[in-house]
Amino acid sequence: MLAEQISSRATGRPHRRRPGHTIRAAITTLLILFLLATPAAAEEPQGPLVLVTSFPPSLFEPFCAAFTARHPGVTILVRSKKTSAALTFIAERPEEPADLIWASAPDAFELLRDAGHLEQAFAALGAATPRFDDYPLDDPLGHYRGFALSGYGLMWNRPYLERLALPPPGTWNELTLPQYAGHVAITAPSRSGTMHLIVESILQSQGWEEGWATLLRLSGNLATITARSFGVPEGVVAGRFGVGATIDFFGLAAKATGAPVDFLYPEETLFLPASIGVVKRCRNRPAALAFVDFLLSAEGQALLCSPPISRLPISPAAYAAAPAGYPNPFRMERKPPSPPFDAGLSRHRYHLVNTLFDTMITYRQQPLRRAWRAVHQVERELLRQGRTDLRRQLERARKLLLQMPVSRDESRSEEMAGVFQRRSPGMTLSSPQNILEEQWRDFAAANIDLARLILTELLDSLGAAKP
Repeated sequence: MLAEQISSRATGRPHRRRPGHTIRAAITTLLILFLLATPAAAEEPQGPLVLVTSFPPSLFEPFCAAFTARHPGVTILVRSKKTSAALTFIAERPEEPADLIWASAPDAFELLRDAGHLEQAFAALGAATPRFDDYPLDDPLGHYRGFALSGYGLMWNRPYLERLALPPPGTWNELTLPQYAGHVAITAPSRSGTMHLIVESILQSQGWEEGWATLLRLSGNLATITARSFGVPEGVVAGRFGVGATIDFFGLAAKATGAPVDFLYPEETLFLPASIGVVKRCRNRPAALAFVDFLLSAEGQALLCSPPISRLPISPAAYAAAPAGYPNPFRMERKPPSPPFDAGLSRHRYHLVNTLFDTMITYRQQPLRRAWRAVHQVERELLRQGRTDLRRQLERARKLLLQMPVSRDESRSEEMAGVFQRRSPGMTLSSPQNILEEQWRDFAAANIDLARLILTELLDSLGAAKP
């Protein structure tokens, strides 16, 4: 149009517009206006992307390969760490590059957010945040996004249980039955975000006192406490022990790829979001955000359902293309946990619970196993001999083995919970933490010794051999 005006003025004659020319000029003008009004295309992400994750290679490798196929300019560097070590790495080693934190434990993300280690990279949704079982799937403040749901439950080796004529367990409490003695494996919650959530969910659903009683009774049946969370499913698959407490994708993936195992969500199954967040010191924000977008895309959500991964997509639409029989928490008939899981409480006493578990159970495996074996033997002898006169002494021994040095109210107080931090090499613990841990060790040792003395006297009275 501007060219037409110049031509008309130069010749002094009106310019006759050809119909086709007019149409082409109008289209050109509209295209220019559209380009001026449209932001420049996003820059293709390039360079290294440092991913800190607690997930195993069977999960992160397919995602990394699919992402770099879409964005070949990005090179992903994976820092594989258990959840507790990942927290320490991000919080205490600021000189080390870290762009994304990718893990299952929501309370770990709350710890990092509250300590200022996560970037507010996403929209803050507040009360509009989507929820599952009344638990937010994303951080309402915008510091991390949920990409999958995690369920926690029981995995077992079918031939192992069949060989010993053991029934598959259906609840956490069933694992405490004497028949499972020596056949159960767990991970220390101080070394596994998954196990921390299992422990905390038991403490919240059953109550502080009854929850610890379940965990202490379970301690008598343990074959081992593994150093890493995936040590449990690996041991179950290999038949080194029969039953393990684990996150669902380990059990579902092993079964889907042919291992002779099964997995069960117990009653009041806890489902929580597995999340990803941008670390505050992120050096490659475009690539980090592109990776999050890929996780949440239709392609990324579908990849979660592949047999080697077997995770639960956070998008309900993704289940339409899932394999037949694939668990769908959005349609599963189940009893939601009551009360709902309180991640704030879990975050508040995170290190206290882990330290208490290690002091009372992890570092007491052998004496606890011997004591609970004696309890079960006395119970059998009392039943066999029809003796009721010794029942009170047995209950006294059992009560000693179930006592805890911290009350429910103390676990919720800032005065107690604020004392504790994670043990890590080269770190000096505070004097209050050292004092409390020593008191707990003395408390546990004295109670176990006294209980074993009572049980020994009972076995002598019953004429039974000592275990």
